[in-house]
Amino acid sequence: MIELNGKTAIVTGGASGIGLATVEAFLKKRMNVVLADFNEEGGSAAAERLGSEKVTFIHVDTGNEDSVKSMIEYTVKHFGQVDVLVNNAGIGALAETHELTAEDYHKVISVNQDGVFYGSKYAIREMMKTGGGSIVNTSSILGFVGQPGAFAYNASKGAVNTLTKSLALEYADKKIRVNSVNPGYVESGMVNKEALGDYYDGLVAKHPVGRLGVPEEIAHAIVFLCENEFVTGINLLVDGGYTAQ
Repeated sequence: MIELNGKTAIVTGGASGIGLATVEAFLKKRMNVVLADFNEEGGSAAAERLGSEKVTFIHVDTGNEDSVKSMIEYTVKHFGQVDVLVNNAGIGALAETHELTAEDYHKVISVNQDGVFYGSKYAIREMMKTGGGSIVNTSSILGFVGQPGAFAYNASKGAVNTLTKSLALEYADKKIRVNSVNPGYVESGMVNKEALGDYYDGLVAKHPVGRLGVPEEIAHAIVFLCENEFVTGINLLVDGGYTAQ
């Protein structure tokens, strides 16, 4: 098992939900953490609320290569190296496919898929200098199964699952492990009973365990993927049985 104490991680989309839970889990492991997010106000507030010298915030647009490159450079300057990258930032575009605009489609692909490419590209360069590292991509059950109205999201997450395996094979001999975590529906600011009403009950019914996940459960899986040095190239489902049906 890899000892995470003292290592440095970057978590994109770290201001809320799964990302923030992962930042908190890493801090409990006494890691240095760069909390990266497109939401400057939310990201700054989250880092300040955590109140630790081991966490710092940087604004990033994961769909922009220069922005991601700057994030990696900032991390190396601030903490010395990059040991863990969690490509967690993601967006969706719910629309019937015949009504989906090319602009909205490409925006989802840019953030969810291209962002994994950019982050991995520049993090791997640093990891090769220091003898290895771990990349975890936040994918989704919708990388395995389809959902009506989620064409762009399905496309991006299916790609993330496969490119995870590609990177894992390419860099295994460099001691760089690459995995993905594939959550089911997770409780969040927008996914809850109050916000969704009867639709929420329908989502719960799709999970055999009888509830949605919580961010901390996904963060726990991400920590496992970072610690276990014999695990690479997997798409780890954490979905309450959703895809077992």
